[in-house]
Amino acid sequence: MYMTQPAVSQAVMSLESELGVRLFTRTSTGVTLTNDGQLLFEHVNSAINLIRQGESKLLESRNLKVGEMKVGVGDTISRYFLLPYLEIFHSRYPNIKLNIINRTTTELCALVKSGEIDIAVCNFPVKDDALETRECIEIHDIFVCGAKYIDQFREPAGLDVIAGMPLILLERKSNSRLYVEKYLLSQGIRVTPEIELGSHDLLLEFASFNFGIACVVEEFSQDYLNSSRVFRIRLTREIPPRSIGFCYLKSVPLSPAAQKLVEVVFNELKSGRTVRATSLKE
Repeated sequence: MYMTQPAVSQAVMSLESELGVRLFTRTSTGVTLTNDGQLLFEHVNSAINLIRQGESKLLESRNLKVGEMKVGVGDTISRYFLLPYLEIFHSRYPNIKLNIINRTTTELCALVKSGEIDIAVCNFPVKDDALETRECIEIHDIFVCGAKYIDQFREPAGLDVIAGMPLILLERKSNSRLYVEKYLLSQGIRVTPEIELGSHDLLLEFASFNFGIACVVEEFSQDYLNSSRVFRIRLTREIPPRSIGFCYLKSVPLSPAAQKLVEVVFNELKSGRTVRATSLKE
């Protein structure tokens, strides 16, 4: 205990005085626990064991042997970007429980700030002084149509022409919709969609069935484009690219599991080994 015998005796006497009971029976041959002392020892011993277990669990968590990670991500980014990296992470750290929360970018940022999730994968731009962002990949917003409309777009079209067509857009609260609308407004063009939908896949489906012109992410639409279910409309002025990436609190260090997820994604992107999940089956 790195204490002298008198110091130990004084500590025991102070504890007995505080509790108002005798803890030890002292004899010429040593000391033994009284009944009260034995009762206290059983509880204290359990508490010490729990502390040791807690320290052990903490060390295991830092070594990613046990724990939980809460990741916030939108449906589209989850399906077309994040899933392959989560598969790699899960294969390397199978004892880390994954809790995936699906929300819009605005909602995910609020969850990060409230501490309800460890990290989010969002549509950028995200501008919040409390949040740290790290870009993963660049993405491009494009307009697509079905076979019914393709003859009208043999030549590159102006954004004003697109605005005059029946438009299919995501719901207004989505970051993707806000980004495109903001750019169009900067060009003096205001749009009013005929159809608003809640998912990227539905945009592609409605466009393929000729309901109108849909604004989609090119990188997440390759199956439809390659199979000619929809056709990209060339523009005289393309929408500037944006990106998706990680979002987390500046003031709080990332958990060991979240740090490893970030490492997995960037290592795989750097190596070019991971293929985006553009061919997942329903």
